[in-house]
Amino acid sequence: MGHLVMSTGNMRSAMRLLTAVERTPEQERCLGYVRAECARKDERLQSRGIELEVSVARALEQLLDGEVSGQEGPEWTYALHALIAAHFSDTHDLGDWARQSWFSTVDEELSAAGVPSHLSISEIVLSGPPVSVPFPGDTTPWMGTFPTAAAAAFVAAHEAVLDLVEPEVRETAEYFVKAMRFEAEEWEAAEEGDRVNDTLFFWCS
Repeated sequence: MGHLVMSTGNMRSAMRLLTAVERTPEQERCLGYVRAECARKDERLQSRGIELEVSVARALEQLLDGEVSGQEGPEWTYALHALIAAHFSDTHDLGDWARQSWFSTVDEELSAAGVPSHLSISEIVLSGPPVSVPFPGDTTPWMGTFPTAAAAAFVAAHEAVLDLVEPEVRETAEYFVKAMRFEAEEWEAAEEGDRVNDTLFFWCS
């Protein structure tokens, strides 16, 4: 499946960069960084012998123009990731996972133990991009989002049932509980006006 990470940031800032009619100087500087990241992604893909129908750099420009040329392919997902990642930090490494279906297996047992479906791991990490982009066409890359304000509810729901599930399921859940607990504590400790990092972003590639 790929390597999964979680980071936190302000999704509204990322989306404003995507939709701005007239960009501020700060937005232009950020966009310069995003364009450079997309170019580097193209170089890395080419070095691995991966040829895309549209370059990631071009896919970014299409997203910015609102004129996507393809119906399927990972290049637009990579471009959107570069744009979002420019506004996110505090990355948590959630490890390498062989297949997506394992999360569904985990969630079945956690759900039977009492975890609500809207707090299930697969529901969160596989929730998809915050805007419409062509389907990547493979199991990776993929992304998901979750409100930082709900991280405490995720932690509470999972901690309540960890002793009731199989060790392998518990081990998987604990990866996410640890990362979510940190973000929940940061959110609760911040003053209301300082709670700008309102979204948790999951990325697997």
